Amino acid sequence: MLIYSDGGARGNPGPAAIAFIIQSETGATLRKDASYIGFCTNNQAEYKALFAALESAAELKPDSITCYSDSELIVKQLNGKYSVKNKELKELWLRVQEARKQFHEAKFVNVARSHPMISEADKLVNLTLDERIEPRQSRLNKH
Repeated sequence: MLIYSDGGARGNPGPAAIAFIIQSETGATLRKDASYIGFCTNNQAEYKALFAALESAAELKPDSITCYSDSELIVKQLNGKYSVKNKELKELWLRVQEARKQFHEAKFVNVARSHPMISEADKLVNLTLDERIEPRQSRLNKH
């Protein structure tokens, strides 16, 4: 099973959203989701997106997963190449480590932001933020 996740915050920290796309090995989209998660940093949003994707994928009960992210930091931390020093990221890292135990095998791969599926997840993040933030700003500008 293939997982593509993305998270983003406007302002870093700022209003944030997450998105993921889960595909079969043949490329069929099994699940796609995006949600607003409140105020956090880009890195926190990346971890939260991956965690949400892992929880959703676990319901499908695959034996193995390959998770793709454009966040080099997150992938290197999950693969043990970088240590996790930030307290908030360490908590999220631990949640992802626990969630990955639901699978026989879990791989984490860094890909470019231009990867077609990461671009799609990024669009979902931005649409979610636009829907959440823009209406409020429009209302504020009218008063």
